Amino acid sequence: MAPTTITTAAPDSKSGVINCVAYNMRDGKRIGDITLDAISDVLKEPDTFVWVGLHEPDEPLLLKMQEEFDLHDLAIEDAQHAHQRTKIETYGDSLFVVVQTAQLVNGHIAFGETHIFLGPRYLVTVRHGASLSYAPARRACENTPELLALGPSYGLYGVLDFIVDNLLPIVREFREELQELEKDIFADTFRRATVRRLYDMQRDLMTLRLAVAPLQDIISQLVRMHPHLIQDELRAYFRDVYDHVFRVNESISAMREMLAAAINVNLSLVTFNQNEVMKKLAGWAAMLAAPTLITSWYGMNFTHMPELSQPWAYPAIMITVVCLVGGIYVGLRRAKWF
Repeated sequence: MAPTTITTAAPDSKSGVINCVAYNMRDGKRIGDITLDAISDVLKEPDTFVWVGLHEPDEPLLLKMQEEFDLHDLAIEDAQHAHQRTKIETYGDSLFVVVQTAQLVNGHIAFGETHIFLGPRYLVTVRHGASLSYAPARRACENTPELLALGPSYGLYGVLDFIVDNLLPIVREFREELQELEKDIFADTFRRATVRRLYDMQRDLMTLRLAVAPLQDIISQLVRMHPHLIQDELRAYFRDVYDHVFRVNESISAMREMLAAAINVNLSLVTFNQNEVMKKLAGWAAMLAAPTLITSWYGMNFTHMPELSQPWAYPAIMITVVCLVGGIYVGLRRAKWF
């Protein structure tokens, strides 16, 4: 293929186009950046494919992609409106894949979407919301031209592997934060902010699991099916991505169980501390009730109370009160109420 047939241009991120690159399938080498209008001309050349990266494109840009690659109307509609579930759909000889992405922002998980169009000679990625650039994945693919020569399906592997690899640090960060919160969980005083943070972490991980779990089915399908798009030489690589997804999913499940246990432990400790306080208050109330009961007798207006005329009556009553209160205190100490 003669390089002079390609119209080169630098990517324009303001228009939503991050990259538009042509590759040679004979040796897996990068031919160069091309304009969107040059895509159809490049695809006319044998043994070439095009990898386009878009970020939150507008409707005219997506329609341009549809025109250049003959994409299905329903897939374009999904890519335009976003907010799609994780899925894989077949349209003729092409695939449309929707993957949820995630980033950790200020301690909370921000979610986004990536829509991927895969054909025999093209790969189009459309990013929405929280998502890292796929430039590192592209560079990694370009550094292994012998595999990139197999076609755009290797680029699909690179993107999916990049997405999954960026999920593990999120779970790891949450695990480290949970370890830091342990001292607050087992603290003697109740901290509402600790329980709130534990709940927020559990909610974020639940949403993350809903995004990751369907990805296992998608990767499994790519491993077993679509022979016209996924070469046999690449199925081992997709199995490796499947293993990573499985590990992420297991880590998320384990973290959710740990967070649920942490919340229950925290609430149990708070309840236990409250019970201890109530026991002490009840003990003091019992000790105060004894002298109150005895002295209240002498507030009654009875004419005949013989002990009132005895000189030993007052000391006897005081000794009785002290002994009674002391006995109650000893009993409560043995019962470990104090």
